[in-house]
Amino acid sequence: MTGKRALVAFGGNALIKSGQAGHQKQQIENAKEAAEMVVRLVEQGYQPIVVHGNGPQVGNVLIQQEEAGNRVPPYTMDICGAQTQGSMGYMLQRTIENLLHMKGLDQPVAAVLTEVVVDRNDPGFRAPSKPVGPYYEAFRAEQLEAEKGWSVKEDAGRGWRRLVPSPKPREIVQLPVIQRLVEAGVIVIACGGGGVPVVRDQQGYLIGVEAVIDKDRTSAMLAQHLNVDALIVLTGVDKVFLDFGKPSQRAVDTLRVSEARTHLADGQFPPGSMGPKIEAAVDFVAAGGNQVLITTAEALLSQPIESVGTRIVPD
Repeated sequence: MTGKRALVAFGGNALIKSGQAGHQKQQIENAKEAAEMVVRLVEQGYQPIVVHGNGPQVGNVLIQQEEAGNRVPPYTMDICGAQTQGSMGYMLQRTIENLLHMKGLDQPVAAVLTEVVVDRNDPGFRAPSKPVGPYYEAFRAEQLEAEKGWSVKEDAGRGWRRLVPSPKPREIVQLPVIQRLVEAGVIVIACGGGGVPVVRDQQGYLIGVEAVIDKDRTSAMLAQHLNVDALIVLTGVDKVFLDFGKPSQRAVDTLRVSEARTHLADGQFPPGSMGPKIEAAVDFVAAGGNQVLITTAEALLSQPIESVGTRIVPD
């Protein structure tokens, strides 16, 4: 495939939407919508690279493990991440392949199970912050904290949840494979959920760790290595807003890197929502990236890529 490259990063809620239980049939139907967005980019002359989140899916795996804990030994977080990378990669791969076939487009698709190296000394390991899995009653949370050494926290009156570290990505282990596939014109699905978190020991061997990696940060790293023309970060709003939720709320069409940094410092983009996306965008553009587009999947489906969302661009 010739033409421009676009890396698309979307959350796990693209396959399990708000209010859905996450049944297999629902996820496959939602994957078809994601496939339409990817194929639309192909029709606009782009070679897509896809990175998906997996938060709801990992949460469901952890609930299954809790319910069956007295019969089936549980897996660690890295294995849970790998499981969902595989299942989600398959659903996306199959639906994209089928839609390409329906449209008469001869384009190969491949999902790559991807490990991402993190630093064992990353500050995130000292202060676990990412809530995962089921909600527990206080007595059960205390029991798990004592038995397994978990960090737990009460979550807005809904119960107690486990907190796991969220270290920054340092290295994409399968990057050479991904690069070769992209150069060969393959639509690649990679780094699902931010990647399976691993560390290297003193001999260089890989060891899985109990953590989750922010998929937008990994997406920015992958986009930089692949020299994409656009990093597209999908979220729940058509554009980035300043003073979000206030009477003075206003949409922004373009943000220069220096402006984005100022707004981050001023608290315009909260850590739990838009903050990580803006930080990843700034990192990508500041490292030489062309632009980052932040918008919704619906906007990307209904309009040309050049006319939607908010763009983060160099100064």
